[in-house]
Amino acid sequence: MRTVSRGLPLLAGALAIAYPWLVPNYYLVYAGALTVMYAAMSTSWNLLGGFTGYVSLGHSAFFGLGAYGTGLLVVRLDVPWLVALPVSALLVTLFATGVGIAAVRVRGASFVIVSIALVSMMNLVVQGWRSLTGGSTGLQVPSPFPGLHRGQTHLVFFYLFLVLLGVALLAWWQISRSRFGAGLRAIREDEDKAESLGVPTAAYKVAAFALSALFVALAGGLYALWFGSLDPIFVFSILIGSSMVLMSLLGGVRHLLGPLLGALIVAPAGEYFLIALGETQIHLTATGLVLVLVVLFMPEGILAGFARRRAGPSIPDESADQRLQGASS
Repeated sequence: MRTVSRGLPLLAGALAIAYPWLVPNYYLVYAGALTVMYAAMSTSWNLLGGFTGYVSLGHSAFFGLGAYGTGLLVVRLDVPWLVALPVSALLVTLFATGVGIAAVRVRGASFVIVSIALVSMMNLVVQGWRSLTGGSTGLQVPSPFPGLHRGQTHLVFFYLFLVLLGVALLAWWQISRSRFGAGLRAIREDEDKAESLGVPTAAYKVAAFALSALFVALAGGLYALWFGSLDPIFVFSILIGSSMVLMSLLGGVRHLLGPLLGALIVAPAGEYFLIALGETQIHLTATGLVLVLVVLFMPEGILAGFARRRAGPSIPDESADQRLQGASS
C-alpha cells in the first residue's frame, strides 16, 4: 500500500506532462493551462491560509501587480521577459512585505476586509494612472514567442505554469516539515499562546504573506505574457482571490494536494459554465454559492473527509501544545 501511495504522485506527474499530447484540440490545452495556473495560485495562497488560518480574499492584488509589473517592464522599458518576470515578482514581494507588516496586525474578519480593500485600491490606482498603465483600456503585452501560433503558445504556457505549480508544491512541502512550518501551524491553532511561548508570530506571518504573494505574482506575470492583453477590472478582480480560497477549501487547506484537487474541480467547471451560460454573471453567482456551501458543510475539504473515512476512527493529530513547543524550542 505504501508503494502504491508513493507511486501515485509520479503517475499524476507523468499524466500532467503528457496531458497536452493526449487531448484532441488546442482549446483543451488552453483549459488545462488555465487549470494549472489556478492550481499554482491556490497552492500559493495556501502557504498563508493553510498554515496560519488567515483568509485573504485580496491575493488578486498580487496577481494583478505581477501581471502589470511584468507587462510594464517589457513594454515601457524593453526588458526581456525572462528578466521582467522575476524582477516584477520580487518587487511585488517587497510590496507585499510592507503590506503584510500592517495587515497581520489585525485578525479574522478585519484581515479579510483589509485584503479586499487592497484589491480595490490597486484597481483604482492602475485605472487612474493612464499615462503608465493605459487606464481602463488596459495594457497590450507582446508575446514572448511571436513565431508560435496561439495553440502552440497555450502548450508552452501549460508547461511554464506546471513548473510554477511544482515549485509551489515543493515550497509547501518543505515548509510543512520545518520549524517555520511548525510555528505557522501553532499560530493557526492558538496565536496568543504561540506568542507567549516565544514564537515570533508577526515575523512568521509576514514571511508567509510575502512568500505566498511571490508565487501569485509569478503566476500573474506569466498570465500577462500568455494573454497579452491586460484588463485591470479582471486582473484585480475579487473573483480571482475568491477562487483561490474556494479551491483550497474544497480540496483541503491542511493538505499538500488539497488546493490542486480543488483547482481540478473548480477551474474546469467554471470554464464549462462560462461557455454554457455565456458572458453573464450567473457563473459568478454559482462560484459564490459553492464557496458558501463549502464553508458551511465541508470546512476541512475533500481530502480530510476521504482520509477520515478511510482511516475509520480518527487518530489524534499532533496537539497544539506539541506544535507550540516545537516551534519555540
